[in-house]
Amino acid sequence: MIRIENVDVFGWESAIRGMRNPMNSWDKSNSQFHICSTSGRTSCTEIGNNDLKLMQSLVKAGTDHSKFMRMINVSCDIVAPRYWWTEYDTYKVGTVRNSCSTMHKIAAKEFETSDFSREHLTTLDFQHYDILDTEEVERIEFQTASTEILRLIIQCLNNYRKLYLATKNKKYWWQMIQILPQSYNQRATVQLNYAVLREMYHARKNHKLDEWIEFCKWIETLPYSELITA
Repeated sequence: MIRIENVDVFGWESAIRGMRNPMNSWDKSNSQFHICSTSGRTSCTEIGNNDLKLMQSLVKAGTDHSKFMRMINVSCDIVAPRYWWTEYDTYKVGTVRNSCSTMHKIAAKEFETSDFSREHLTTLDFQHYDILDTEEVERIEFQTASTEILRLIIQCLNNYRKLYLATKNKKYWWQMIQILPQSYNQRATVQLNYAVLREMYHARKNHKLDEWIEFCKWIETLPYSELITA
């Protein structure tokens, strides 16, 4: 599960101005930037054909020539499981991440099923294994219910939470920290730019994780996303 909210894309005007510095070609810029809300806080960008063609040409020429992509910023809130955040943290250059703190706030509320990514958990699954031991083959059969395992983990976490809140004994805090599954969803506010989003998109668009597939689909909805996806 991944949820992306409060998206803000900004920096177009300075990116275009900087892009045209090497050839002193500012007079050829034909993009429009204006305020498009009564509050005066929301700006609208219409990239002119001259600027868009130059952008596309520079992106094709490679990262040395498309430095303007680093100046187009994207900020948003992302809610995703901890196993996805582990992979996201591969991208340290060009990103900023400010997360909700598990260390400080793990006991702030009761754990609920909705706090976890669980869309692929099975309710009942029969497993068969052939175990080879010298010349003998033994057939082992057992059944698991992943949803039931998660329910028991949540129950355990909530029991330790109650003990920690009642006693403030850190050993109960440690139980929560070390039992907490990687499927636990964490919220973070992040800032990225079009250059790092391009790197992410082409590396992750066919990834095994659903979260990366959805993340790349979200990238495709950004303004002038062809600069990223082409």
